[in-house]
Amino acid sequence: MKKIFFLFIVIISINLVNAQSAQKWSLKMCVDYAMKNNISVRQADIQARIAALQLQQAKLYQYPNASFSTGISPQFGRTIDRTTNSFSNTAILSQNIALQGNIDIYSWGKLKNNIAAMQFNAKAALADIEKAANDVALSVATYYLQILAANQQIDIAKVQIIQTKNNLDATRKRVDAGALPELNALEFESQLAVDSNNLVLSQTNYNQSLLAMKGVLNLDASLPFDVEIPDVSSIPLEPLGDLQPEVVYSLALDNQPSIKANKYRILGSEKNLLASKASLYPSIAGSYYLGTNYTNKAQEITNTSLKPAVIGNVNVGGTNYDVYTQYTAYEFGNTKYFKQLSTNFGQSLGLNITVPIFNNGTNRINYEQSKLSLQNAKVNESQIEQKLKLDIYTAHSNATNALQKFNASKKQVDVAKKTYDIANKRHEVGLLNTLDLITNQNNLLKATSQNLADQYDYVFKMKLLEFYKGQGLKL
Repeated sequence: MKKIFFLFIVIISINLVNAQSAQKWSLKMCVDYAMKNNISVRQADIQARIAALQLQQAKLYQYPNASFSTGISPQFGRTIDRTTNSFSNTAILSQNIALQGNIDIYSWGKLKNNIAAMQFNAKAALADIEKAANDVALSVATYYLQILAANQQIDIAKVQIIQTKNNLDATRKRVDAGALPELNALEFESQLAVDSNNLVLSQTNYNQSLLAMKGVLNLDASLPFDVEIPDVSSIPLEPLGDLQPEVVYSLALDNQPSIKANKYRILGSEKNLLASKASLYPSIAGSYYLGTNYTNKAQEITNTSLKPAVIGNVNVGGTNYDVYTQYTAYEFGNTKYFKQLSTNFGQSLGLNITVPIFNNGTNRINYEQSKLSLQNAKVNESQIEQKLKLDIYTAHSNATNALQKFNASKKQVDVAKKTYDIANKRHEVGLLNTLDLITNQNNLLKATSQNLADQYDYVFKMKLLEFYKGQGLKL
């Protein structure tokens, strides 16, 4: 019964895996999966967690620290009994117990500025995650469109094969009837071989595009994978006039994570500069100590009694008599462990003022390095903004050129189709040889393939502009 149940579970698991594998991935599914599993995004997430821990550490520096210590030490020979502070020649076993620590009281805002710097660094790290996710999303969209284009090329190659086969069948009938020479059929058979080879190349490009997408998604290359194939003509696009580069750039300054991350780093560098400057001035700190000790030689009075003692004698009438007095006799025993801890318990508080005079220039150099780090962050800001603006203007120019190229290739397809239709009719009535018909057919194929490539190129460049505008990626 257990074996049957186990087999049943295995069968269900296999069916679930197959069902998941058979599911076609949309662009949104690809992007969501990549953001969770892509190595670059995961690395950025780890760095953000490290920054969060550094922030937590900076906050904890505000509180007093504490350390507990205890030690047991046997002592031999002539030594000092710590409980009596007297010399002893016997072996002594002693134990010290202490709780001590310190707290920063005033350091010119060093702790506060350090916390603020860590907060900005943590925000910058979160923005870095968003940037890594955006970069991955762009890569996913690029490969996704490549897959769609490769799939369309497969469809075009299949249509071309069907068209060549139809022409071959029609020509073969006319050759068999003696209306055309055998060469005409052989030319179509040669073209059919070329078309079949084009189909194989298109399928190879499609499979390679799928493998590239798996790499971005960090998927096992051996797993089944396929994507949804939407109609490229139905992909929504904003009018190019609504994506003017200056407008897109002004919006990108507010939504691009690379800009956000660097702004946070500038703010963090400013706080680091203040924290470094505080190290040049005196600081005040407090300290405390709680401690006690124990020794196995410590003794205490366990009992007292009055006893007589002769202190002299007197002679009375020629007879000597002893003179007695009383004294207190003490009995001693080892002091118990916890009683010693209570009796020897001591406390102390301290106030420490530290004035930096010379420490090999460490504080001064750290301060100067903080200045340079702030300057570097500001230079990076200018560089990032300049690059972003250049990228947006380039993307707009590329989108404009892609639209013009797409419209031109669309007209070329219309002309090539009309030319082929006329050539086909002339071939049917024997006014055009087979080689010229095949040439016109290939021209139509090239024009159609080029138009498809131009269309996907235009869609991608428009989506890139929409991405910079802050609308994300959607097909």
